Amino acid sequence: MLRSLLVSLVVLALAGGAYFLFSPQGRQLIDRVTINWDRAEYKALHRADKPLPGTPDLSRFAARLDRAGVKPGLPVHLRIYKLESEIELWVQKDGRFQLFATYPICMWSGRLGPKLKEGDRQAPEGFYTVSKDALNPNSRMHLSFNLGFPNVYDRGKGRTGSFLMVHGGCASIGCYAVTDGVVDEIWAFVTKALDNGQDRIPVHAFPFRMTERNMRLRSGDQWSGFWGDLKKGHDLFERSGVPPKVSVCEGRYAFEPGSLATVASAVEQHCPPEIAGNS
Repeated sequence: MLRSLLVSLVVLALAGGAYFLFSPQGRQLIDRVTINWDRAEYKALHRADKPLPGTPDLSRFAARLDRAGVKPGLPVHLRIYKLESEIELWVQKDGRFQLFATYPICMWSGRLGPKLKEGDRQAPEGFYTVSKDALNPNSRMHLSFNLGFPNVYDRGKGRTGSFLMVHGGCASIGCYAVTDGVVDEIWAFVTKALDNGQDRIPVHAFPFRMTERNMRLRSGDQWSGFWGDLKKGHDLFERSGVPPKVSVCEGRYAFEPGSLATVASAVEQHCPPEIAGNS
């Protein structure tokens, strides 16, 4: 009798645990464990002066440029994925943008979800642009550029914060730290593109790879609606190979198909007559 009772209790505990892991709170726990595990690994590697997993061979920069058929000075676009701790560098070639490199992010702070207020240590999510006045070549974190948080969308939500950067090193209180070697390479593309006439660099920051599966796993999260809007802009770029024209309409992000003429557009209040991807 006692044995049967113990077995029943174990089965109930396992069932309860399984149910929790499939709940929004369980998914948040899994994500936090994954993020903290990666942070610990990356910080240890950085302290040991070892390259992070997925780092391109930075010593072969010229050879990688030749192989890709691109060079600094062409228009560029950056995409950030928090959960995977990755930042992508896309370069314009033949009328579209092609992926030049995916770099590991050594450290970003906070959890999945947008930045809400000054001091919450959250790294932002959304659609931002980097202009020349956002560059800081004298940063104490080697090199840095400001993402421009809060943008018009964030300000409309009453969100506050300042000095949210992409920079070198491996420490963050709301920024994206990518190590000195990686920021050197990104910096070369960003500064040359700005010098060569690209008024703003679009930087799109996402909570995770915006796959249907990832969205489905987090469908009960408080930010699922916001992430659904981010995915529309993400997927429009996936289909066209050109960053979409991003605006804010009635408190939500809105998107139109981009062109080479709109790549450097600022995010502004604007309601397109037909909002591509929002139907």
